Amino acid sequence: MGKDRQPRGQKKQGGPPAADAAGPDDMGPKKGKGAPKECGEEEARTCCGCRFPLLPALLQLALGIAVTVVGFLMASISSSLLVRDTPFWAGIIVCLVAYLGLFMLCVSYQVDERTCIQFAMKLLYFLLSTLGLTVCVLAVAFAAHHYSQLTRFTCETALNSCQCKLFSSETFSRTFVYQDVTDCASITGTFKLFLLIQMILNVVCSLVCLLACFVMWKHRYQVFYVGDRICSLTTSEGQQQTV
Repeated sequence: MGKDRQPRGQKKQGGPPAADAAGPDDMGPKKGKGAPKECGEEEARTCCGCRFPLLPALLQLALGIAVTVVGFLMASISSSLLVRDTPFWAGIIVCLVAYLGLFMLCVSYQVDERTCIQFAMKLLYFLLSTLGLTVCVLAVAFAAHHYSQLTRFTCETALNSCQCKLFSSETFSRTFVYQDVTDCASITGTFKLFLLIQMILNVVCSLVCLLACFVMWKHRYQVFYVGDRICSLTTSEGQQQTV
């Protein structure tokens, strides 16, 4: 009874460490700019620093306009030229593909194709790019065939037209008539130059369309599939280790 007791308000020395005190709830690692990506997370595709398909669409638009303009200039030389010899139709198709690609940039980006509109536009852009590749290859083939014929033509002006003969090993030579032509130099010179320009433009345009198709196929069916497989394997291994 005679021993001194410690006051009730006095705190005992050497108490538990501060770590035992209740602290704020741990919310886990915050997601920031430098945080690692989770499985299934996807970013917008980029091509040379630009959001896909901005750069391919701009190239398709510029090349499509050039092919269309040169095609109409070729059609104005003679009224008897066939449609296959003036490939403005290839330029128009490529311009439509480019417009669709530029319109895709106006749609808000969603990961894993969660919207039907975005999936339909991606599929349509891929199919139209394939169509643009096909028509450009056809335009190159037609232009190259006509260009090879012009190198073997012997032309002369007659009755407001240019008559060209293609000599061959046969007895009779074939005659090609270009109507509404006052000077054969516009056929053997200007039109021949336009054919060469069309071949170059359509080759470059077909390569751009092929690049657009390859980027979409690689991103959708190669990167996604491999990434999903790696994520699934990593998750399964983590679950096995925890068990």
